[in-house]
Amino acid sequence: MKNLKFLQLLLFLFIFSTSVFSQDKKHEKMDKKTSDYLIYTDPQVKFTGGIKMIPITTEQGVFKVYTKQVGNHPTMKVLLLHGGPGGTHEFFESFDGYLPVEGIEYFYYDQLGSYYSDQPTDKSLWTTERFVEEVEQVRKALGLDSENFYLFGQSWGGILAMEYALKYQDNLKGLIISNMMSSAPEYNKYAEDVIGPQMNPEVLTEVKDLEAKGDFNNPRYMELLLKHHYTEHLLRMPVEKWPNSINRAFDHLNPEVYVYMQGPSEFGIVGDATLKNWDVKDRLKEIKVPTLVIGAKYDTMDPEHMKWMSQEVENGRYLFCPNGSHLSQYDDQEHFFPGLINFVKDVDSGNFGK
Repeated sequence: MKNLKFLQLLLFLFIFSTSVFSQDKKHEKMDKKTSDYLIYTDPQVKFTGGIKMIPITTEQGVFKVYTKQVGNHPTMKVLLLHGGPGGTHEFFESFDGYLPVEGIEYFYYDQLGSYYSDQPTDKSLWTTERFVEEVEQVRKALGLDSENFYLFGQSWGGILAMEYALKYQDNLKGLIISNMMSSAPEYNKYAEDVIGPQMNPEVLTEVKDLEAKGDFNNPRYMELLLKHHYTEHLLRMPVEKWPNSINRAFDHLNPEVYVYMQGPSEFGIVGDATLKNWDVKDRLKEIKVPTLVIGAKYDTMDPEHMKWMSQEVENGRYLFCPNGSHLSQYDDQEHFFPGLINFVKDVDSGNFGK
């Protein structure tokens, strides 16, 4: 009997020690994964906390643009293209709450003319074609290639991402087009036929009157938009609850670039805006790289058009955010981030399309 109890004790101690050893190994593995993700291989980037000012060569001279590396992964690196034009990387700061724990490396990046980068005033710089070449120079400077490079573009950044893919898709591992249709005229039609009529008719009439007069700097114009448009279609929460990152992004918006390319109206791309006639819907079939298209129910962009885009590209997937608007990374995080993360990981593991 005593021998049996002794054997039971030995068995218990063996199981306990094995369990502890296993837990130690598990934590060691987790710590190693976290540690690897945070190690910067470039000493200069390590010194600056991930920030790198990249020189961009243009016909008007050399300028510098801001980038910030977050994490370090050999095969999952996402370059973020912000909206605007003239916006900032601050629109993406919510990514910090989701991507690091998944081990996905990503880069904040302020395009030329944006707040943290150089801000020249020569309007000849503000063309889609030049911005595409800027992205290509940034790609090379960051060491991104078809083995690791995912390009994420939201709103105007989505236009830029599509244009980049149409010229340089051989450099891409994956493409993400978020909250941007493939045709400015069709976006304008959706704004006129669907988004506008959802507003209180009296409010819409007042907004249209102010726009007809070109009175875009009138405080009443922004007052009406904030209350009746932005909180419905841009970020679906009361303005007083908007995160600091969004408030900073709007404070830092470069109006010179924005108005020149997008125009002053919030109901489509109108007037003399250079993007007014932009349209690549007939060229989407040329995009063969794995592509995720993100649409949202309350967005300023037509979610059905976004779904169609995912079917037009050769290897597409559609992510629908049922609670989201134009900034779904804030008002529909429960759908936005799992969908984005799954796409990146599926492409990385070779499971995309299976």
